Amino acid sequence: MAESESGQDKTEEATPKREREAREKGQIARSKELATVSALVAAAALFIAMGDSFIRGLAELIRRNFTFPREAAFDEGAMVLNLARTVEDGFLVMLPLFILMIIMAVLSNIVLGGFSLSAKAIAFKGEKLNPIKGLKRVFAWRGLMEMFKGLAKFVLVAIVGLSVMNFYSDDLMQMGRESLPTAMAHAGNILVWAFLIIASSLLLVAAIDIPFQLWDHARQMKMTKQEVKDEHKQTEGSPEVKMRQRRIQMEMAQRRMMDKVPSADVVVTNPTHYAVALRYDALNMNAPIVVAKGSDLIATRIRSLAVEHEVPVLSAPPLARALYHSTELDEPIPDGLYRAVAQVLAYVYQLRQSSGYQSPEQTPLDDLPIPDELRRDE
Repeated sequence: MAESESGQDKTEEATPKREREAREKGQIARSKELATVSALVAAAALFIAMGDSFIRGLAELIRRNFTFPREAAFDEGAMVLNLARTVEDGFLVMLPLFILMIIMAVLSNIVLGGFSLSAKAIAFKGEKLNPIKGLKRVFAWRGLMEMFKGLAKFVLVAIVGLSVMNFYSDDLMQMGRESLPTAMAHAGNILVWAFLIIASSLLLVAAIDIPFQLWDHARQMKMTKQEVKDEHKQTEGSPEVKMRQRRIQMEMAQRRMMDKVPSADVVVTNPTHYAVALRYDALNMNAPIVVAKGSDLIATRIRSLAVEHEVPVLSAPPLARALYHSTELDEPIPDGLYRAVAQVLAYVYQLRQSSGYQSPEQTPLDDLPIPDELRRDE
């Protein structure tokens, strides 16, 4: 079981955040064996498909660049130019092979770990020059696995190579009795197929390496329980901070709510437990809306603000309880409470029009039409 630097066991699967950060650093599952085998097999297949054109190109390269006048052999400048032309022509002949091998190496890596281009992965790291850490890596689990793969490839290539030579032994002996062009073509055919067989045999090593790389990457990505907790705190915030944020949000919401109390048309109370402030504009509203509501201390504060700004405060316990439990701030009242609220507003408007208007808080209204489904006992 893997351990962290703190000594804790890494028992938890990597979180999406941990995997995302690892990918940004270039830490993804990669199999060098798969990339190598893919490139080699593709090269062998290309040799088989285009073997004749390769041979003709190389033959023409040899004929053109190694045929020169006797005087040129003693001219250093001419020989340098001839060498440069030979290298250039050879590169052009082999260019399709190089491009194919590069494409296969890139595609094999993308298939296993996906595409990832990270500058952090190629950045210079001084700890890589530390010989002590280098020795630890050599004798670590990955180092032992790399040594095992190297030995496996050596043994596999040796066995397959000897088997191929034994299979083609009669053909190799036959070439001694063939003409030079025929023998060269025959030898080229044997070499290409032998190359393909040996390269394909390394697929066995890749088939072992791919699951190991996936398992080892998942093992390295594992986290301790403490790391998971710390990441959760960083992502979601600590409980104390979240509580403080909620408290601040509630205080701001209450402050905004209290600012709307002076604009209310009436405040319906329990009278001590609940208070609901209503506002109605017949020209712009289809129904009265709740601009403020609260219980206990908040209800007391709503009543105080209403009195301070001369907003009528009406004691109607059944209606106050129904409004408090069935409404949301800045939303219209339920349909079932239209008649009761209409009676309250009409009552308040009549009192306002009278010459001796006073707040009707001390005149409870208990006989308002409240539907049974909206009634609350408390």
